[in-house]
Amino acid sequence: MNIVVAVGILVTLVTGVPVLIQLLRGHPRGLIICFLAEMWERFSYYGMRGLLIFYLTQHFLFDPKVASGHYGSYTSLVYIVPLLGGFLADRYLGTRKAVAFGAILLVAGHLAMAVEGHPATQTLTYASQTYDFKVEGRGEARVARIIVGDKPYEVAANDKGDFEIKNLPAQAALPGVLPKGQYKLGVKDRDPLYLNIFWLALALIIVGVGFMKANVATLVGQLYPQGDPRRDPGFTLYYYGINLGSFWAAILCGLLGVNFGWSAGFGAAGLGMLAGFVAFVLGKPWLLGKGEPPELPKLKAPVLGPVNREGLIYAASLGVVGLIFFLVQYTPVVSATLVAGMFGSLGYILWFAFAKCEKVERERLLLATVLVLGAVVFWTLFEQAGSSLNLFAATNVNLTLLSHPVQWFGGAVVLGSPEQLTAAGLNPAGKLWVNTAFNAAQTQAINAGWILIFAPVFAALWTVLGRRGRNPGPMVKFGLSLIQVGAGFLILLIGAHFADGAFRMPLIFLILMYMLHTSGEMFMSPVGLSQMTKLSPLSIVSFVMAVWYMALAMANLFGSWIAAIASSETIGGQVLDPAAAMTQSLLVFKVIGLVAIAIGVLFLALSPILKKWSHGSDDTNPELAAEPASVAP
Repeated sequence: MNIVVAVGILVTLVTGVPVLIQLLRGHPRGLIICFLAEMWERFSYYGMRGLLIFYLTQHFLFDPKVASGHYGSYTSLVYIVPLLGGFLADRYLGTRKAVAFGAILLVAGHLAMAVEGHPATQTLTYASQTYDFKVEGRGEARVARIIVGDKPYEVAANDKGDFEIKNLPAQAALPGVLPKGQYKLGVKDRDPLYLNIFWLALALIIVGVGFMKANVATLVGQLYPQGDPRRDPGFTLYYYGINLGSFWAAILCGLLGVNFGWSAGFGAAGLGMLAGFVAFVLGKPWLLGKGEPPELPKLKAPVLGPVNREGLIYAASLGVVGLIFFLVQYTPVVSATLVAGMFGSLGYILWFAFAKCEKVERERLLLATVLVLGAVVFWTLFEQAGSSLNLFAATNVNLTLLSHPVQWFGGAVVLGSPEQLTAAGLNPAGKLWVNTAFNAAQTQAINAGWILIFAPVFAALWTVLGRRGRNPGPMVKFGLSLIQVGAGFLILLIGAHFADGAFRMPLIFLILMYMLHTSGEMFMSPVGLSQMTKLSPLSIVSFVMAVWYMALAMANLFGSWIAAIASSETIGGQVLDPAAAMTQSLLVFKVIGLVAIAIGVLFLALSPILKKWSHGSDDTNPELAAEPASVAP
């Protein structure tokens, strides 16, 4: 058994049993359906996301900088398209139909990801001769060997950064060391058919998430009447389902994708989404008619010959899939569009603040703008998880939990990695063997695992502080979140001092980094959306909410630029020089960590001043404390 699976089962049982009891008692049965639908949607999304950067660099052999750009375009569009899905659900489809249609697109997209085809081939050209590489393994186990005279030879970078072929015979057709500039790397056999299937899969997933992401949460809110005291606990249970899905996605899809093949990992994500779709369809009676179209006759009325409005919306959405199919391939177009949209949106907000608002509304809106900018910084760093941090874990982190094998109960239970057992001469046959090694894709479960642990702790903390009138304001919480995400990267600088001879630091430092990032998320994530609704004038509150999601998209875009700077040269998806890779990554992590801390300190310093701009928007009325809480969906 894999140690990550064992720990995952333990964490799920400890945290999940109380959640299951609450789901079955005292809540609408429809909450179970929404819980399962969103859990499986997050399972499919995060399962695919954890493997994506490796799939790009190791299967299609994109340069890490190019791969980071495609990754950023994908994750950016994921946060933009829900604006369209939410609009269509509110105006025409209703949340139930929107969620079902999104689930169908997601099933198709994730299953299309499982159609991987033949991998591309890395080539090296020297003195007009071209040599192919033979590659084995995925993730951190990737090994590339150059074929010279029908024999494979291991490769690396020497101290000068030149290309070195190990144990090459003296009479070989090329020298054992190739100085930089004297050889050229290339890629062949990147099958355009399978590459286009990949782009189509991403487009289907992006539009599918667009229809599901906001609408499932809206449907949860619709299950409870206004003023129902069960609504807050219901959203808490729903939030648990989100993180449970992402937690197990990284564990299982990472395990399958790296050990058994990309199609196994992506296929598991697709089957998970299919399970969510089936649960949602079969559970329709439990929704008690909630989430239905606002005007069903209007939706069913023909508008284009025999085609009714509902069919036209689905057809147009497939047209959006076609548009995104092209967009996701051309990252400069996505980047330019997002940057222009963000600056245009912020410009409009500033114009509205000074041209249309009185003092109170203007200062509240300006405070919202400051928080949006802080969110961009936080999520830019936080979203390194799926790109630069994933690659860093594969190259520069020792992903074995224990330093040596451990035997329990007289040797009946053995803990250790396969390499450790081989070195110690232990045979796990006939024993309960727990493999204590992670793979890099599975490290994506650490963040979700910390959330499962931290969420109830922080919920209780904010409740206690709120009752005592000491709940920190949004500027303080944003400042502390930025300091924590920055400090997380600086933890890795400390870990570098404990790196082994292969330039791999102990796993505990990555775990501690994710702990700080997750605690920072607890300060940032629950506050942001709430503040946008509190600080925005009613006339543009929806627009400001759209800008908030656009800020998340921008953060993913900026994050991809940072990931590209942190990347290192690879051959066949294998990093040639782990020492240089660690140096480059840590330099980038140091800079962004210090910048985040500096901005966080600035937020704390400005908090007493900018708090006045809220003009009491965060004030609470003690007379309402005993009344049932209600939350807008």
